[in-house]
This record gives sequence, structure tokens and C-alpha cells, in this order.
Amino acid sequence: MTGRVILDVAGFELSDADRERLAHPRCAGVILFARNFKNKPQLQQLTHDIKAIKQDPMLVCVDQEGGRVQRFQAEFTRIPPMEVLGRLWDQDQKHACAIARHVGIILGSELKDMCIDLTFAPVLDINRKNSSVIGDRAFHSEPKAISELGHELVEGLRLAGVASVGKHFPGHGGVSADTHLNEAIDGRDISEMINVDIRPFDALNPYLAGIMPAHVTFPSVDASPACFSSKWLREILRIKLGFKGLIFSDDLSMRAATLMGSATLRSSKAFEAGCDLILMCNDPAAADEALTTSMAEVFLDDHGVAKKIFDIVDMPKSILMDSSSYETSSKELVRALKAIS
Repeated sequence: MTGRVILDVAGFELSDADRERLAHPRCAGVILFARNFKNKPQLQQLTHDIKAIKQDPMLVCVDQEGGRVQRFQAEFTRIPPMEVLGRLWDQDQKHACAIARHVGIILGSELKDMCIDLTFAPVLDINRKNSSVIGDRAFHSEPKAISELGHELVEGLRLAGVASVGKHFPGHGGVSADTHLNEAIDGRDISEMINVDIRPFDALNPYLAGIMPAHVTFPSVDASPACFSSKWLREILRIKLGFKGLIFSDDLSMRAATLMGSATLRSSKAFEAGCDLILMCNDPAAADEALTTSMAEVFLDDHGVAKKIFDIVDMPKSILMDSSSYETSSKELVRALKAIS
């Protein structure tokens, strides 16, 4: 039986309740937050304990984008928001792409050293300057810049042995609402989404381990948010774009998701829409419901999902924390930031 639910844990070490949830056959892994990090030795012990829970591979994930979404900060390199790479792009495209790869190498090397398998990055949304929740997390306003900078970041992560998940498909940049707090509706036509917003996801399609859909509703396509829409996930992402990687839901405890109903209903709807793995965070009771719901679901692709999870956990690394490549990347990033400041 393959894990299908990504959960969070309460603190610096696993509680008995955490251990019981993580041992569930449908638990696929853990997403870590700032509250789970005290220092590197503590974090290494925590990830070790998570992976030792059961024989099946356990994904250890984090939102380590850089800028204001960097869960681990002390003892880690402070990565600038991705908009900074976009500003570099405007000055020198080739140099900006080189720095984006260096950023990926730094992020990946530091995460892999902590036995973390995957980061929910990069943000591939269009920066239209109208979304406070996206804003400087996005690379640029131009799909070409986002695609090329995103590809180099993903390649740097890959070299360090860390998988990447692009977000928030099909694009969160057209709405000002924060889906953590409110419903978000984007009234644009699908043709604009395909010609503009979806282009970076399509360009990075072969290189991403996963894609995370948004909790944004696009009424011209479906009455349900993208995360709960088979039209977006099965018809457009899987069939039209040919995406073969994993589809991770965004956190189903976010406000825009809770409007869909109970944790049981949210979980079932996300699986039915085409999510391979769902995230249920900051709500232990909802996490228990998600695990129970996943046991009742009929999955036809358990073997394929299990193989993809194994490939992420077993991802080889060619750059280590103590390597000259990591040191070079660190120096190049510092030099680039000084030049642009």
C-alpha cells in the first residue's frame, strides 16, 4: 500500500501522536515548518527519526523557496526572493541563469545534508504585481524568463540530489486574494492561461518531480478550484501537457480549500480530481480524517506513485556541502547580490 498523505509534525522531535500517524500505511511523508527547526543537529535527528518510522520510503519535504518563504534560516544560507533573479535577468540573461543554478545548488546541498528529499519550489507564477501572497516569490512577469530561470534552479537542485515541485498550477498571479485566508477567483479566459500563465509549467514539465495546483477557481474552466478540478489536473495537466510526475495538492487546510467541505470531502475530491498526494497541515483531526479517507479510496496507480516516491528519496547527488562546487556557488551568489544592491 502506497502512502498518499503528507502530514506535519508538532515540534523539534516526534511525539507519540506523530509517530502513530506517520506509521499509518497511507502516510507518504512529512512537510517541515520553521517550528520544526532549532539547529542542524536537531533537524538531522528529526529527519532520521521520520525516515526510521517504517520500511516504506518516507518523503521529507519543505517550502524552501528563498525570500520570505524559507523555513530554515539560521545556519542556512539566506536566499533572496526569486524576483531578484528576475532583476538580474533584465540586466544579463545568461548571468542570471547561471546564478539561478547556483541558488539551486546551494538550496539543494543544504537540504540534502539534512536528509530532506524535496522542496516545494520553484514558484512558476507570473508576477503581475497585484498579488501580495505571490509578489516577489515569482521570478518575473515574462513567461520566458520564468521558464529559463526556473529550469536552472531546478537543475541546481537536481545536481544536489533534491527534487523540485513547481507551483501553483495553472497560475496564481492573476488574483490578489490570499488562498490561505480567502476564496480566490480568476475570471480570465482559458486561452490567456494557456498562452501565458501555463507556459512555464509546460516548459519545465520534463524536469519537475511534481506540480502543485492552486486553490484558485477559474470559472471559465471549472466551478471548483484547480486543486479539486479534474479538468485542470486530468484533462489539461495530464493529457494536454503530458505531465508524468506527481501531483501534490496544496495544503487542504487552507481557507480556500476548507470552503469545499469537511476534511473527508476535501481529501476525496482532491484524489478524485487527480492529486496523487495530498497535504493536510496544522490540523491533527483533519490529518486523521485524510488518512482514513485515503484507506477507502480505490487507487489504480499505486505502483506508479510508489516508484516515483522511491525515485525522489533515492535521488543521487553529484554536489556535496563540502565540495568546491558548493563553495563556488556560494561565492557567486554573494558576488551577484553585491552587484545588484
